[in-house]
Order: sequence, then C-alpha cells, then structure tokens
Amino acid sequence: MTNPRFYSQIIAGFDRRYLPKTAVRYGFVAAIGINWFHSGNVRIFAPLKNPQKMKVVGIMSGTSMDGIDLCLAEITNPGSWNYRILAAETIPFEEKWRVRLSQLRYQNSEVYVKTDVFFGRYLGELVTQFLQKHNETADLVSSHGHTVFHDPEGWVTAQVGDGATLAAVCGLPVVNDFRRADVALGGQGAPLVGIGDSLFFSEYDMCLNLGGFCNISMEHQGERIAFDIAPCNIVLNRLARERGLKYDENGAIAESGSTIYPLLNALNEIEYYKASFPKSLGREWINKGFWHIVRDYDTEPVEDRMKTLVMHIANQIANAIDMVSSDNGAGKRVLVTGGGAHNACLIDFLRSETEAEIVIPEAQLVDYKEALVFGLLGAMRMHNLTNTQPSATGANAAFVSGGLHGNFSTLIS
Repeated sequence: MTNPRFYSQIIAGFDRRYLPKTAVRYGFVAAIGINWFHSGNVRIFAPLKNPQKMKVVGIMSGTSMDGIDLCLAEITNPGSWNYRILAAETIPFEEKWRVRLSQLRYQNSEVYVKTDVFFGRYLGELVTQFLQKHNETADLVSSHGHTVFHDPEGWVTAQVGDGATLAAVCGLPVVNDFRRADVALGGQGAPLVGIGDSLFFSEYDMCLNLGGFCNISMEHQGERIAFDIAPCNIVLNRLARERGLKYDENGAIAESGSTIYPLLNALNEIEYYKASFPKSLGREWINKGFWHIVRDYDTEPVEDRMKTLVMHIANQIANAIDMVSSDNGAGKRVLVTGGGAHNACLIDFLRSETEAEIVIPEAQLVDYKEALVFGLLGAMRMHNLTNTQPSATGANAAFVSGGLHGNFSTLIS
C-alpha cells in the first residue's frame, strides 16, 4: 500500500498562482529510452524473444478524470495484429487525486516534478495489485500517463506518471511518453489511437471515442485520419458535480432537461469547429475557448445546461461524420466506445442527428478500448515499428514513439 507520506508530499507546496509557463519550462522530467545496443560503431537492434505474442498492460488516464483504466491483453502479430483481453479494471480517482491532477498545471516546477514521480509510483502499485488480483502475469506495461499540458502549436505536450518510477515499482519494463515525439515533428500528438483502430477494427468505417474529448478516426482519401471533435465527458462531469455526482449516469440528468437554444447556438459557433483536421484539444482550451460560454448561463437549471451540452456534442459529432463522408453518413458503420457510450441521452441524440449506423459493442470494449490500443502502441514500440500516423496528427514524419524504462532482458534475445 502507498506510504501516507506519499500524499502529504504531493499536497505540500501547492500554490494557487497560475504558473504554467514556469512548470513547462522547468518542470519536465524527460523520459527518453532507447532499445539499441552499441557495438563499436555498429548499432544492432535486439530482436524480441517471442515476436508473435506479448502480454501487455495498457494504462489510460483520461482528461475526464473518471479513473485509471488498466487492460491486460495478449497482443499477437502472426502476420497481422490481433488481441485478446485477459483482464480489465477501472480504478476510480479518489477526490484528492482528481483535485491534485486537475490543478497541477497551476503549480510550480517542484510540485510538478514531485507529482510526476508520485503518480508514476501510484501507477506502479496499481499494476502490481491488478495483476495479483487477476492472478495474471505481464511482459510489458504501456502507459499513456495523465495529460497536464497540451499545446502542440507551442511544441508542448506533457503527461505525468514517470516511467522509470513506474517500472521500478511494478518490476516490469515500461513504455510511456508517446506524444512528445510527434509534437516535436510538428504534429498534434493526438489522437494516437487511429493506428489501433485501423489494425484492430478495420471492419468499421469509423471509430468514435467518447471520452474526456470525443475523437474520431477513419480512412479518408487513402489515408487514416483522426482528430478531436469536441469536449465530451470533461464538461458533462463538471456539471454533474453540481449535483454532487461524479458523472451523469445513463444521461439521466440530461434526459430530464430542456434545451437552452441561445447557449446551443453560441457553442456551435466556436471557431475550433470550423478548422480543418488534423487538430486536437486540451484542458487549456476548455477554460479559454469553451467554458466561459457555458458559465454565462449559470443561473439556468443544471439539467437544462446538461441537455444543451449533450445536444451540442451530438451536433458536432454528426457534422464530423458528414464532413468526412461527403455530407452524408448513410451506409457508414461507426464503432462507438468510451464512457460517453453509456450516456443514453447522448447516444439517442447522436442517432437522431446522423444517418450513419451507430454501433455500441460489448461493455468491456466500450470501457477499455483506449487502454487496449495504448497496449498495442507499446507492443509496436518493442517491435521497433512506427506507431504514429502523420496523416492523423499532421506531423512531418511517422516515428517509433515511446520511451523505454526498466529491464527488457526477458523480452529481447
């Protein structure tokens, strides 16, 4: 179990001043790993002992702050990539972690670095407990981390959850820090799941994830594209907290409300929605470009604001589907996953807004698809394969992304 000092140390030194530039400039702990062995002037990549099969724990901590998803999958590549989920679990965020991570971008560099390390330790403990609980073993951990800063135009994206600490605590090799290389190459660093959509779920025309933000990927003019459409659970959960709830279960609050059309119209006019892809969203954008519009209607009942946001999200998703389908989504099959897929009100609105077929898979895939795909990205990193897509992110080139930490001797010859 976690040492009590772990939490008190993170809380210590919190400062309510807005210091993102300081934290960005001095707070990064670079997690750079290589899997090349040097022999004189010759660099030789060590091959995997079992290139066809790997058991990977994928970890996803999303911006909606619902919890940490862990997905253990057997990922195989006997000519084409396949998966089998062996165990999966969501660890809800305790309130102290939710507040700590959501406020981290305002803190000084020392607090940022401490939290990076302490969150890595926490993730390592969760992996150990998860594997013990399910009586499983793993070859590799592949962690997305928790996004604190995301400003690709400023060459910055940062996810806390130090990979070296994670590896040391759980005793397994770790791949993490997937986004930064793509941003360094001029890309958005997100969404990265499009490659998993194309390799695992090619039978669908599009894959839509309803997480903190909603993002979509699909084949378009011979390439896989992906982009963030709009905020989703990150804003719906904010409103749910006004009722003392973590989220709007099954969309019940939204279902009981009425649409505030002036708010709906104002949200639909946001400039981001007019921009072409590739494009991505971050928490900073919510505060600067979205939430102030919602706050103008704070005196309206929360159920009415919730209903309006749900309708807005459905509008923007339908617009994105139609835009990449030559203005008509008819005949397209859309796989929908993420926490928002459980929101019946949102799904009903979406089905009424588009002619595309909205497909909700079994619950395990709904809840753990992103963690599963980050497991795949880690497996691809171990195969030394490019795991980013310039067509999706706008980067100048594809890249073998992900820093390596820990002992890889059990995986490589």
